[in-house]
Amino acid sequence: MQAQNNVQQAPRFTAPAANQALGGSIIDAQGREVPITEAMVQLACRELDNCSLATAKRG
Repeated sequence: MQAQNNVQQAPRFTAPAANQALGGSIIDAQGREVPITEAMVQLACRELDNCSLATAKRG
């Protein structure tokens, strides 16, 4: 019998492509299902950051 090497390796992360669907969808104004992409998530995060910064500057 050989001893098993139980060293755990950190999982590898590969960023998805900007146009890659991430598994979720939204319904647009015309009732169509639109896949949520990495670019959409990144844009939403930037908008939230900008909103938070603007609020912090006012307060």
